[in-house]
Amino acid sequence: MQSYFMLHDGDYEFSSVTPEIYRLSKKCLKNNMIDPEFYNKYDVKRGLRDVNGKGVLTGLTEISEVFSFIEKPDGTRIAQDGKLFYRGYDVEDIVKGFTSENRFGFEEVAYLLLFGELPDKANLDDFYKMLDYYRTLPTGFVRDIIMKAPSRDIMNAMSRSVLTMYSYDSNADDTSIPNVLRQCIQLIALFPIFSVYGFQAFQYYHDNQSLIIHTPKSELSTAENILYMLRPDSKYTPLEAKLLDMALVLHAEHGGGNNSTFTTHVVTSSGTDTYSAIAAALGSLKGPKHGGANIKVVNMFEHIKSHVKDFDDEEEIAAYLEKILNKEAFDHSGLIYGMGHAIYSISDPRARVFKGYVERLSNEKGKQREFRLYSNVEKIAARLISQKRKIHKGVSANVDFYSGFVYSMLELPKELFTPLFAVARIAGWSAHRIEELSNSSRIIRPAYENVMPRRPYVKMDSRQSDDSYDEIQD
Repeated sequence: MQSYFMLHDGDYEFSSVTPEIYRLSKKCLKNNMIDPEFYNKYDVKRGLRDVNGKGVLTGLTEISEVFSFIEKPDGTRIAQDGKLFYRGYDVEDIVKGFTSENRFGFEEVAYLLLFGELPDKANLDDFYKMLDYYRTLPTGFVRDIIMKAPSRDIMNAMSRSVLTMYSYDSNADDTSIPNVLRQCIQLIALFPIFSVYGFQAFQYYHDNQSLIIHTPKSELSTAENILYMLRPDSKYTPLEAKLLDMALVLHAEHGGGNNSTFTTHVVTSSGTDTYSAIAAALGSLKGPKHGGANIKVVNMFEHIKSHVKDFDDEEEIAAYLEKILNKEAFDHSGLIYGMGHAIYSISDPRARVFKGYVERLSNEKGKQREFRLYSNVEKIAARLISQKRKIHKGVSANVDFYSGFVYSMLELPKELFTPLFAVARIAGWSAHRIEELSNSSRIIRPAYENVMPRRPYVKMDSRQSDDSYDEIQD
C-alpha cells in the first residue's frame, strides 16, 4: 500500500500512515470519545486532581516536599512563596551550603536522595569513586547499541540504552534493595554518557557532523563531565560547569506526584526490574507536557526576539505578549511558556535560585540584553496572565523559564534539553523506586468506571457497518 495521507488543502504528504489507516483512525476516535458529563457524574478526578487543582493523595514519601500554601482548618488555602525540600532540607539552604564552599552539588544531592542523610566528606568521596567506577559502559556497547540505528530523539535513544543494560546484567530481575541500589547508582553514573553519546551518534548519522567521543574523566564532577564529553575541544569555564551543576541539583527531584516519578512508583509496584521502571519514567518525561517544556520556552523567546525591537520597552513587550495570550502569535496556543505551575503560585523556588546565577552567566556570555528581556517578560506576563485568566492565587515563572536560557548560553543543543532533565531526575526516580520497594507489596491499581452499555453479540450476517465516523472533522 502507498504510504501517504491527504491533508486539508488537497496536497499529499508522505507518511507511515496509509489512507486506509487514516480512515479507520476516525472510527477509532468516534468510538473512544466519552461524554464529558460522565466525569462529573462519577466524580472522576481527571489527572488525579480535584476541581481546585489539588492532587489526589495516592501515597506517602519522605524523599521530597513541594510546599506552596498553608491550609486552614476550614479547608481554605493561603498561597505562600514556594519551597522545595529534599529529605527535609530546604533546597535553597543546600545550594547555599555547597556554593559557599565552592563545591559541586549534584553528587551530594544524589547521595542525600538515595540514603536520606547528608554525606560527610568521607562518604561523599566514596560516592564519587563509586560513580566513577560505574561510569564504564560494557565492552562494545557504544558500537553495538548507541551507534547502531541512532534515534533522532535522544530520550528514545536513552530508553533503548537503559533497556539494553538489562541484557548485560546477570542479576537484572533481582529486586532486593542491595541489588536495586547497585543498579540505580550505575544508571546515575551512566545517564550523562547515554545522553551525550546518543547525541553524538545522532549528529554523525543524521546531520553529517564529525563524530567525536570523549571518555569521561574520573576527577571531574557530573556537570563537568557532561561539558567535557559534549564539546569537541572539551573546554568549559568554571561558571559554566557550576551553573549546569545547579540545573542538575534543581531538577533532581520534585515530589512523588509528578508524572514521571509517579510512573516510577506505578511500574515498580508491579514487581518489574529496574531497567523497565526507569525506561517507563523516561517515556513519561519525554512528553512535552512534562520534561519538554523548556524547549518551548526557548522557541517562544526566539519568536519574541524576532518581533520585539526594544527589549527594554515594557509597553512593546506587553503588546506582543497580549497577542500570544490571544492566540494571535507564536504557536497560537494562548500560552506563555515557563509561566505558572500546577503547585507553585507566588514563586517557584527553583526559578528563584536560578535567576541570580543566570544573570552572572549572561554577563560572562555578553547576553545581558537577552537577560533583561527574560526579566521583563517574567514581570509583565505574570500581570497579564493574572488579569486575563482571572487567576487570584498568583502566577510566577517556573524553573523551565530560565533553564532553557541557561542551556542556550551554555551552547547546548536543544536535542539535549530534556535528556539533561533526565540526567538529573534519575537520582529522584532511583530514590522513589527504592522507597516503593521498601514500603509496599501492593500493585498500584486505581479504579476506572465502565460507561459503555452492555450489548448482545451480533452474528456476522446481521452486522451493519457504521460509516458515520467519516464525517468527523480532522
